Amino acid sequence: MAKTKTIFYCQNCGVESAKWIGKCPYCNEWNTYVEEIVRKKDSGSTSGYRSSVTSSPENLFNLSTSRENRIDLKNSELNRILGGGLVSGSLVLLGGEPGIGKSTLALQIALGLEHLKTLYISGEESSQQIKLRADRIGSKSKECYILNETSLEHVFTQISNVEPELVIIDSIQTLHTDLLESTPGSVSQVRECAGQLLKFAKESFVPVLIIGHITKEGSLAGPKALEHIVDTVLQFEGDQNHMYRILRTVKNRFGATSELALFEMHSTGLKEVINPSELLISQHHEELSGIAISATIDGIRPFLIETQALVSSAVYGTPQRSSTGFDLRRLSMLLAVLEKRAGFRLAAKDVFLNLAGGIKIADPALDLAVVTAILSSNLDQPVGKKICFSAEVGLSGEIRPVSRIELRIAEAENRGFSQIYISKYNTKGLDRSKIKKIELVPVDKIEQLVRRVFS
Repeated sequence: MAKTKTIFYCQNCGVESAKWIGKCPYCNEWNTYVEEIVRKKDSGSTSGYRSSVTSSPENLFNLSTSRENRIDLKNSELNRILGGGLVSGSLVLLGGEPGIGKSTLALQIALGLEHLKTLYISGEESSQQIKLRADRIGSKSKECYILNETSLEHVFTQISNVEPELVIIDSIQTLHTDLLESTPGSVSQVRECAGQLLKFAKESFVPVLIIGHITKEGSLAGPKALEHIVDTVLQFEGDQNHMYRILRTVKNRFGATSELALFEMHSTGLKEVINPSELLISQHHEELSGIAISATIDGIRPFLIETQALVSSAVYGTPQRSSTGFDLRRLSMLLAVLEKRAGFRLAAKDVFLNLAGGIKIADPALDLAVVTAILSSNLDQPVGKKICFSAEVGLSGEIRPVSRIELRIAEAENRGFSQIYISKYNTKGLDRSKIKKIELVPVDKIEQLVRRVFS
């Protein structure tokens, strides 16, 4: 007989306890312990993935250092954020909000690899629903197989029958193994299923892409151990009311982290955006107040984004502060700097800020463009269409330097801008021989910025 016992798991970090605890002693989160019934397998049980490889110690200096094999996903943006393609034997986790496009992207990957046998395992949709989405995408791949299954043991059986070269799981929260009695999606089930999938991927050299749900706070659902197990974590971001989607690399053992790829949602699926600067800048012909262009970097990719501000008299007693895509607390700080250091009376006015495209940027180089857009709307004076900004604003009103200013200047120059306002401290050591078509305007104080832009 199998032994049955009850264990309490922390939903945040996955630590187990023999009894319920109000506050987790490891991650310091409250009310995260849940009760689960765990059944230990018998000694003769053969459930789960059965390994055929026996490991033995190897000398580090005798190991081969050849580059890992990568699969071309036929998508330049995906290849770039993965570090050059999908590594054989890797386990990739794709997370995001419901309806953001995770299943669509995964199906596009499967259908785009026409000469690669792919097994798409879905526990959430029927085969007919997946077929309708595939017809909408319009791919004609004949090497994509669909399987509706939630049992991990049955999944491994079908994998051995089909022998795919790529496995896609949609989603990890729907899988369950017979080794445990807990419900699908629980901490123990997610951890056990992910561990067995990792073991399969490493021993068979077949890459596995798993889709994961997120919590209401926006973090990946399941134990934190899930993110430690996988090789790569990709986070899908974006507003469902906007057509743009951002795919970020949160973790990557085979490439750089904090990479970013931009996609545009269409009725035929997700289309990669090769040049995001052209889409994130409005193509208006007349000059409008309250608009400033910033040269920003997300990950290692430079692009230009339009910052929009609206300053108006407060209708109610308390002035409103609203921000979309920009940190609201940092906006309050910049308004206080303008009030104290530059003498602008904004405490009694409503201030609304928006980053074009509905995306979120945390680059401090946005500060100068945000300040300029606010002042432009307050003074009702437009900023030149061929001027962009890239610098951080300090609490004393000084214009602080930002990192990788050469990439920002080059991106602005390639997009046809004639001037870029930067911190004067960024000019030290700058190779001006590579700057030919754009004028550098160094500033060191907010007062100097106001005189130069709005004189």
